[in-house]
Amino acid sequence: MPTFTVVPVEDVEDGSNSGAAAGGNRPISLGKIFSEEQEADSSEDPFSGDDNRRESSAFINPDMDTETYYEGKNMALFEEEMDSTPMVSSFLNKLANYTNLTQGVREHEEAEDGVRRAAVMVPHMGTFIGVYLPCMQNILGVILFLRLTWIVGTAGILGSFAIVSMCCICTLLTAISMSAIATNGVVPAGGSYYMISRSLGPEFGGAVGLCLYLGTTFAGSLYILGTIEILLLYIIPPEKVVKETTANDMRIYGTCCLLLMALVVFVGVKYVNKLALVFLSCVVLSIMATYAGAIKTAIKPSNFSVCLLGNRTLKNEMFEKCAKTDVELWNLFCDSPYPNATCDEYFALNNLTEIQATPGVLGEVINDNLWGNYGPDNMVIEKKNLSSVPAEANNDKLKNYVFNDWATYFTLLVGIYFPSVTGIMAGSNRSGDLRDAQRSIPIGTILAILTTSFIYISFVVLFGACIEGVVLRDKFGFSVKTKPVISILAWPSPWVIVIGSFFSCCGAGLQSLTGAPRLLQAIARDGIIPFLQVFGHGKANGEPTWALLLTVGICEIGILIASLDHVAPILSMFFLMCYLFVNLACAVQTLLCTPNWRPRFKFYHWTLSFLGMSLCLSLMFISSWIYALVVIVIAGCIYKYIEYKGAVKEWGDGIRGLSLNAARYALIRLEEAPLHTKNWRPQLLVLCKLNSDLEVTHPRLLSFATQLKAGKGLTIVCSVLEGTYMTRGDDAKKGEQNLKAAMAAEKTKGFSHVVVSSSLRDGFSILIQSAGLGGMKHNAVLMAWPTGWKQNRDSSARRNFIETVRETTSAHQALLVAKNIDHFPGNQERLKEGTIDVWWIVHDGGLLMLLPFLLSQHKVWRKCKMRIFTVAQMDDNSIQMKKDLQMFLYQLRLNAVVEVVEMHDSDISAFTYEKTLVMEQRSQMLKQMQLSRTEREREAQLIHDRNTASHSAANDKAAGATSDRVHMTWTKDKLQNERNKHKENMAVKDMFNMKPEWENLNHSNVRRMHTAVKLNEVVVKKSCNSELVLLNMPGPPKNKKGDENYMEFLEVLMEGLDRVLLVRGGGREVITIYS
Repeated sequence: MPTFTVVPVEDVEDGSNSGAAAGGNRPISLGKIFSEEQEADSSEDPFSGDDNRRESSAFINPDMDTETYYEGKNMALFEEEMDSTPMVSSFLNKLANYTNLTQGVREHEEAEDGVRRAAVMVPHMGTFIGVYLPCMQNILGVILFLRLTWIVGTAGILGSFAIVSMCCICTLLTAISMSAIATNGVVPAGGSYYMISRSLGPEFGGAVGLCLYLGTTFAGSLYILGTIEILLLYIIPPEKVVKETTANDMRIYGTCCLLLMALVVFVGVKYVNKLALVFLSCVVLSIMATYAGAIKTAIKPSNFSVCLLGNRTLKNEMFEKCAKTDVELWNLFCDSPYPNATCDEYFALNNLTEIQATPGVLGEVINDNLWGNYGPDNMVIEKKNLSSVPAEANNDKLKNYVFNDWATYFTLLVGIYFPSVTGIMAGSNRSGDLRDAQRSIPIGTILAILTTSFIYISFVVLFGACIEGVVLRDKFGFSVKTKPVISILAWPSPWVIVIGSFFSCCGAGLQSLTGAPRLLQAIARDGIIPFLQVFGHGKANGEPTWALLLTVGICEIGILIASLDHVAPILSMFFLMCYLFVNLACAVQTLLCTPNWRPRFKFYHWTLSFLGMSLCLSLMFISSWIYALVVIVIAGCIYKYIEYKGAVKEWGDGIRGLSLNAARYALIRLEEAPLHTKNWRPQLLVLCKLNSDLEVTHPRLLSFATQLKAGKGLTIVCSVLEGTYMTRGDDAKKGEQNLKAAMAAEKTKGFSHVVVSSSLRDGFSILIQSAGLGGMKHNAVLMAWPTGWKQNRDSSARRNFIETVRETTSAHQALLVAKNIDHFPGNQERLKEGTIDVWWIVHDGGLLMLLPFLLSQHKVWRKCKMRIFTVAQMDDNSIQMKKDLQMFLYQLRLNAVVEVVEMHDSDISAFTYEKTLVMEQRSQMLKQMQLSRTEREREAQLIHDRNTASHSAANDKAAGATSDRVHMTWTKDKLQNERNKHKENMAVKDMFNMKPEWENLNHSNVRRMHTAVKLNEVVVKKSCNSELVLLNMPGPPKNKKGDENYMEFLEVLMEGLDRVLLVRGGGREVITIYS
């Protein structure tokens, strides 16, 4: 255990008056400084405002009171952080006063109307009362008293031992996993649901929570049906409300009992809690009576006997004496009471035999009951080692025998028995009432499971050793005067079992109707399932009224089934699903080794959790594979509903940690080997621009990214803000939120990030270099064409774009530039026809052909056809080029129309010269404007320096020089005048006078402009009506002096086209003909 030392801190003695005023050498109370009273009065303190806090104002305001100045000066080093990081003494004080009140369970809860609840002292329970006894009461119940004897008689001692062992081991392993989770921190109200949801996340938590709720609700149906079965068969006379079928009796009485129990729960849970001890006492007395009866049979067998006709078991409720002379028995098989009456053939040929129902532990029935006795539906129960004379069956007389009410097999018995071991979470559900939940839950739950497992296994052996096999197989005890088979073993009277089992079933039903609504209320209040919000409300004291009504309705469905044996497998499925995820939660948390996983319960291991999980899944399909699939589908539907419609919750769950570990493993694996061409797909870095309101300027850029990706691969949406992070940190966060909102609106799946940099150029450079992680880095950059670069006198937009092109090329990343991005179709539009035209000028990896295929996978572009154009020179064989291109597309498995466009060599037109001339003049003008701005700044500094000098004659001379210098500068007015003169001169010149100027043009620019003009003519002619045009994007010149002309070339190339996507490959092959 770690050792803590508390050191008292006192004020340092100070001889000054201020020190005396502060108290001199007296100890200072840190608890007082951070107490709730001081926080409540802080609004009255003139120095407690946001801009004038006490900690800082002590050093700023010299007029402050001396007492305030020196208060807490020992911790002055940390005083400015006290709001976010309180003192340890204050933190421990708040932790000690923490309470985890159960959500709506206690009667003393006040109305949730904003009024502060009164503090009420609740007696905290220990391990025995709070965990052990509730688990015992929930585990020992209806199956023990009504079906365990039948299971032993049908499956045999060995088969029953296997069933009990599997189920008990399953619950023991689940309890170990649950103990580890429960001791890993405080478990508030909600119990098992809270543990699962906080360990596996809201999706799994909601799905399993609802499965647990349905299981608890159907458990109420099971207990009510057991109560009615005991009532109608063993307590009151067999007078039925409905004469036709017993099932209708169960429905009528069960509905009445459900309404009565619901009324008790609605009136107040305190009555249920008061009766809990009485119900538990009945269970304990019944078990003790059974053990006492088993011991008594060793001394003296009981008085109960069984009447056999041949080897068939008779129902002895209609006669008193097992002899053919008995009139009542005679009348059952004969048509008259006279000796010459016509009797049933089997009755006439076989004798009656009376045997002891409970021979005792010293008898030899254990050998007969060792193995199973399975049989089909309506099979008469027979004693194997007793001979009989066969005869033709008379169906009218079969009702006098004891027979199977349905076919029996091993897996059926597993599903019926499993509800008898549920209830292990009764202790964890009361975690808010426990004195030390982290100690009580593991000890109490595991001891309860061990105790009940011993009881069940010992009962299996005692039943098989003490009770006759034909009696054990008699499910309802018709062969022993219609009494529970377990009751004939009880001492001193069978009524101990009858009364005890009746009250036990009543108590368990009340507990289910009490716990299920509160579990639903806890799920509803978490807000993870929107349509359950209404069930989070209740009465003023927190009682879940609406949840109780829903629980009663679902419970009525189970009662309408009217068969305990049919409801039990349904109940088993829901609880097994819950236990499965408890084990999964523990295994996931253990394997992830998260720092917060520090359970105090140390006797667990992930292998035990996986074994328990596997056993739960196996038992589900063993019991009923149909029910198992139905429950899995229900849980899956709930999971997907929460995933798409539920509230976003971050609970630090294990699934999130599992995702992080899986992502880390995958990222490491991705870097082990280079990516193959077959696995290449565009991993986009989308460069967005934010306006002054930090909103996305071009949201259609995100739409296009969605259409291009179709939800696959990596998408990183980024933007850059100019400034420093210290001053624009809040803007960056707001911008990132706006990016996420825009991505959600455009259904773009990916990540968003906003960086703050001293310049946009540096920010884009950082993103291109460092966006992504490990093997999940972008390989393509998507951006919009800078439409306003011509109108903007500042050349930063042009420079940023060109540098981005250069950096993507240097980083071997593809570049996609969309022109008129706002004209691109949105995700809700559907292009019913049209073409996507690809102009394949140069081969740079095949990205031009891959992009249309990816776009056609999205519903927006699905109906557009693909056309591929390529350019042939004079020396090329255009016919052969078309054939080769068609074969190449066939091998690539791409469907496209191929067309080869021939571009003949032609003289450079006057239009090209004009374009080049205007381009160079504009570039020269921009250079002069930039030069004038630099010169003006330099002259302004020079004038300032001259004016600050002495006012001598030399100063006048310097001023004159400055004046001459200023007149020689390209000012704005002078530039405008020169521009107007140039226009006037150009207007009077004719074509012949301009030819000398053409000869002075840069021939490289002329040739590039010629290419751009000719290509644009061909593209506009062929693709002016296409929905999208993809063009090879030429790279910027290596000599940066030609940067100002590069944008002009691209503008000319795209002139007259609406939607254009310039594509520049990353220098690697991205498409292959091989499989």
